[in-house]
Amino acid sequence: MKKKSGKSADVDDLRAEYDFSSMSGGVRGKYSRRFKKGTNIAVLEPEVAKAFPDDEAVNEALRTVLRAAKTLRKAR
Repeated sequence: MKKKSGKSADVDDLRAEYDFSSMSGGVRGKYSRRFKKGTNIAVLEPEVAKAFPDDEAVNEALRTVLRAAKTLRKAR
């Protein structure tokens, strides 16, 4: 996945009171497996995303494709 350009990675825009070095017990990616298991995210290319105003429009288009494919399989 590409990082967005604009802000430099060197810029630290966290407030001073957020001192994570003094916190103990933090684990990076602690919930990543649980998140992946419970989600199904597809990232659309920008030109495809322009064709769909929201999630429901994408779902309806995919349902239509599935119905068409099922009809074609039955016709064979």
